[in-house]
Formats: sequence, C-alpha cells, structure tokens
Amino acid sequence: MASKLHDTIFRKGSKTYYFSSFFFPKAVKRDVYILYAFVRVADNLVDTEGGSLEAFLEFKQRYHDALDRNTASGDSVIDLFIDLMHRKGFDPAWVDAFLYSMEYDTGDEICSSLDDTLRYIYGSAEVIGLFMARIMDLDESSYQAAKMLGRAMQYINFIRDIDEDNGLKRRYIPLVDTPLTSLSRQEAYKQPEAFKVFMRREISRYHKWQKEAEKGYAWIPRRLRIPIMTAADMYCWTSSVIYRDPFIVFERKVKPSKRRILRKGLARTIGVAASCYRLSK
Repeated sequence: MASKLHDTIFRKGSKTYYFSSFFFPKAVKRDVYILYAFVRVADNLVDTEGGSLEAFLEFKQRYHDALDRNTASGDSVIDLFIDLMHRKGFDPAWVDAFLYSMEYDTGDEICSSLDDTLRYIYGSAEVIGLFMARIMDLDESSYQAAKMLGRAMQYINFIRDIDEDNGLKRRYIPLVDTPLTSLSRQEAYKQPEAFKVFMRREISRYHKWQKEAEKGYAWIPRRLRIPIMTAADMYCWTSSVIYRDPFIVFERKVKPSKRRILRKGLARTIGVAASCYRLSK
C-alpha cells in the first residue's frame, strides 16, 4: 500500500498530477502514487546541476537486484513499484527505457534533432503513458494514444522549463529551421521575433500530438477519464499562457494553481455525471 512517503514525494513533485489524481478511484489512485514516487525519485537524482550519476546508478542497481533476485530492496519506493509492476504486467523494457532517459540527463549531450528528442521522450514520458494504461487495465489498442499523451505533456514541460534547463546546460527542443543559435535569455531578446515564431511553432507541435492523444480517451472508462482529462486541460492551459507571451518562460515557471486544477476536475466530474445521466434516460 502506498505510504505517506509516496504521498509526500508525489505532492512535492507535481502539483498538476497530484491534484488531478484526486479524481481517481481509491485503488487506482494508490497505484498512481506508487508509480509516480518511483519515477520522481529517479528523476530527482539526476535533476540537479551536473546530475548525481553515482546516486542514480545506485538506485538503478537496487531496482535491478530486487527485480532479478525476487527479493526486497528495503526501499519501499522500489519494492512497491516492483509489486505494482508484477500486478499490472509492466514490460521490464519500459522501465529500462525510463532509466536510460534519466541517465541521459547526467551527461552533457543536447537534443540536436527531433529524433534525439523523441528517443529521450519515449523513456521519460511515453512509457509513463504505457504504465498508466496498464494501471487502468486499458486495451492494448489504447497504447499509441497513451504514448502520445505522455509525449505531448513532456513537450510542454520542455517549453515551460527552458530557463531552468539552460541553467542545467540541457536542451531538449532541437533548433531546427530557426536563426536562433540557443534558447538562452540573451539570444531570445536579441532575436525576439525569431524566438516568438519558434516557440509558437513548437507549441503547435504539442497541439498536434495532443490531438492524437485525445483519440485514446474513448478507451478510458468515464470514471477514470476525469483525472486524465483534467491533467491534459492543465497542460493545454499552460501552453496557451506561453503562446500568448513566449518570453514568460524567462520570468516564471508557468503552472496552474491548486484551485484551477480542482475546479477543472470538479467541472469534469459534473459534466461526466450529467452525460452519464442523459445516456441512462
């Protein structure tokens, strides 16, 4: 069972996902907490300036030892994740892909092409969509859409976090078909029109992937669709704020408030309830 530790990790790690998850049924919410704690702990180990390769590799080894030997690691984040992995039939290759992308962040490489970006996104986000599909017991026909939702959300994170990633000497968005030589504050203000065009084009790319993802909503039971759509709504809101003023990424991290998330979730709940009522008449 997920513990207070899992709750704390989740709550500190993502306001959008944490408060959106309130709308899951209890059993599903428990599994989401277990999943998120595992991926957040791994991400936190590399999400510092220069990364912490040694600590990350130790975490990775403890996971593999516990999985391969079928023994407890003594770390509840790892052990409950492995239990979840067995219960829900996660493909171990998905976990390996995730850990590969996390390890990528400890190096000094940048994504110079969209292919580079998508390779990273597969492990860092698309497999999270696959984990979620398994947690919700969705048909395999939904998997492509689940991956697209993870991809779309991750891309908005890249756009939102440009300034933070500059500080970490990372760049996930390739500079293709643009006169920009970097995504630094100095370069953006030196070529403001080019920066606006670039940012809005990349947000349009997000919208394309998001539309593909929405095709998968039909596979999600109505009760489980509420938190998924609520989180997606918040990413759409974030994209709209940045689209209006791309330079805002240098001023603050654009994130929805707790109130906005819960209000949208409640509106979705009422809307779905009303829809179910109409269908039952």
